[in-house]
Amino acid sequence: MERTNWTTEFSCVKAHLGIYGKELSDKLAKAAACNRDTTVSFNRIPKSTFCSEIEGEATQKWQKEWENCTKAAITKQSFPNVRDRVQLSINLNVNFTAMVTGHGKTRA
Repeated sequence: MERTNWTTEFSCVKAHLGIYGKELSDKLAKAAACNRDTTVSFNRIPKSTFCSEIEGEATQKWQKEWENCTKAAITKQSFPNVRDRVQLSINLNVNFTAMVTGHGKTRA
């Protein structure tokens, strides 16, 4: 299967608000689901493969945006790499957030 030109994007859209693209995709999905004559135009891949490819692509995009962001300088000192941060098990609370963001009533 050729995967070199795949582009996948996810976005959150509130349901049933009259958004043309959302309404159109719902209509097309329902039509496809009801059509028994539809031929499958893709080869199945394992869910784990799909998820790992999406995760890798998303993490790279997130890292690039993180590096290009002009804000969060203090947080970037603690977490320069998105992938490393995601793999950490951190108990987020008010004091921790204040410390790594430089905001709050803590004196540096």
